[in-house]
Amino acid sequence: MTGSPLPPALRLSGVTFAYGPNGKTILDIDALSVESGERLFLKGASGSGKSTLLGLIAGILTAQTGEIEVLGENLPALNAARRDAFRAARLGVIFQMFNLLPYLPVGANVTLPCRFSARRAKAADAAGGADSEARRLLSRLGLDPAEIWSKRSTELSVGQQQRVAAARALIGRPGLILADEPTSALDFDTRNAFISLLSEECEAANAALIFVSHDGSLADHFDRALDLSEINRAMERA
Repeated sequence: MTGSPLPPALRLSGVTFAYGPNGKTILDIDALSVESGERLFLKGASGSGKSTLLGLIAGILTAQTGEIEVLGENLPALNAARRDAFRAARLGVIFQMFNLLPYLPVGANVTLPCRFSARRAKAADAAGGADSEARRLLSRLGLDPAEIWSKRSTELSVGQQQRVAAARALIGRPGLILADEPTSALDFDTRNAFISLLSEECEAANAALIFVSHDGSLADHFDRALDLSEINRAMERA
């Protein structure tokens, strides 16, 4: 007997968002879906609402209207604390500004999700332990764990910080990776290797990937490419 098919990684319907009760509508999206395991490239110019959309999917922001279902969970139905717990357990987020904790060394930054989520800690343990898995991911991302493990993030270059943030997002096999301009500080060769690794790790974990960037030349690396302007009706009215 075959198991039940996995729910879509993302199902979004009738979503609108504005900053503040009287603010301009930034997003007005009728529908968007991402299948389990799919790798979606989402293109958009600066200020088009890409980061806002990722904030809604991650449960950091709350839409004024609409439905946002992530990995089978209805996010608007959860209170703030449960959204935070869901994000820690089920999502890997590569923030545009990295959000590494400056007072923690690199190793502790990468393994941090395993401290906040028993689910991700269990997945890391199954792969040999959180520290071992963190070292493997750092190595795969072209960083030498022996060299940077005990360093503070502030001692690293911007490109190194970006890859440490990616390792943190991947550890513990979350079901959905959200990547906000994750290659902006990488050179051409490192960028392509990074995208290949990200795709391989997502495939190994059967995780979906939503990768947002203004650089349309990256689209060929993904299963599907979508321009935010194609689905965001707020941009049509701007």
